[in-house]
Amino acid sequence: MKPEHFVGIDIGTSTVRCVIGMFDPNQSDSPSLIGYGSSKNSGMRRGSVVHVNDVAESVIKAITEAERIAGVSIKSATINVNGAHVEGIDSQGVIAISSADREITPEDRDRVEEAATIVNLPQNREIIQFFAKNYSIDGQKNIKDPIGMHGIRFEVDAHMVTVASPNLKNLNMVMEKAEIEVNHYTVSSLAAAEALLSREQKEAGTLLMDIGAGTTNLIVFEDGEVQHVGVIPIGGQHITNDLAIGLRTDLEVAEKIKIKHSQLGESRNENINLEINGRKVRFDIGEIDMIVGARVDELLDFVQKELQKIKKAKKLPGGVVLTGGSSKLPGIVNYVKDRLELACRISSVQGVGGLVDVVEDQSYSVVVGLMLLDMLLLPALPMEKIKENWNPKEFLNTFLKKVKNKS
Repeated sequence: MKPEHFVGIDIGTSTVRCVIGMFDPNQSDSPSLIGYGSSKNSGMRRGSVVHVNDVAESVIKAITEAERIAGVSIKSATINVNGAHVEGIDSQGVIAISSADREITPEDRDRVEEAATIVNLPQNREIIQFFAKNYSIDGQKNIKDPIGMHGIRFEVDAHMVTVASPNLKNLNMVMEKAEIEVNHYTVSSLAAAEALLSREQKEAGTLLMDIGAGTTNLIVFEDGEVQHVGVIPIGGQHITNDLAIGLRTDLEVAEKIKIKHSQLGESRNENINLEINGRKVRFDIGEIDMIVGARVDELLDFVQKELQKIKKAKKLPGGVVLTGGSSKLPGIVNYVKDRLELACRISSVQGVGGLVDVVEDQSYSVVVGLMLLDMLLLPALPMEKIKENWNPKEFLNTFLKKVKNKS
């Protein structure tokens, strides 16, 4: 059988990344990465497209690099949607089972989920993803698989991701200019979760934080299901900007100081000497720590409020999993652990072969997850064929029946 190719494209605020993977049951029981590419992106602000042509150019560069390494040409991909306009909302659907034997069928499940999508949304917003958290039959709650059960009143509790239609149209324009067909749109945090979280973490209750350049994407799992999705318009770029202003230096120097010389949770009274453009400059380490800490505190205050909305503050046994480029901040794991009062760790991609050294960088978590979702959700490859040759235990094997892509 000719191997199929799967593609993820992460359109980030500062960088566009592309990953090409393949599933070859004759050689491996896990997906393999065969190509990757990245390009600087100057056409986004806080996750939203502001210059279509600039973003399209970045996408083309990243794709071209990935195609060159993989030796294949790609025409379609799964893409992430980012920005503060992304919002998760809860909903409920209720239907009556009218068949003679009152047995619930897959068609009944589709009907009750469809009923949950009938909500009052502003004209400029639309649903891109649907997650069924649990079902109820005649008052019996927390049912995970209702098919084959009997009852009359059938309900579903759901969480849906909505986005601003103009932002989605701008992304569509970008992909049209890049001549890439969009297989699926998904939020960045869901893609990262697909690459990083184990089934046990999703069952126990875990918050994943993808701290990017312009935004921080959140997703909360519990009982194996998505409970909450949110986007906070604060990222590593804001820390860099704060340092540039506070230290009166340029952005390039501020970025280097942030990664190499800051230390969250420390109180240091020393100076560092750096050479900038041939001249020596001295910076106060304590001032650097204070500036970085203040912005991270602001971010974590927003995260805590998101957890309080769903009554999960300090109540997630699986703790916090960090990813994204800004998860490299020195001392961030213990800092998050202290501020959110939850266990915290930085995770890495598991169960992927091929060019694995490329994706050890947390910056690639989202794009690898997008490639995996492209593999799991792509209708061109029957799921029966995947199940026959591939052990999917490392991945979220319920997406095909839980995710309804509306794009």
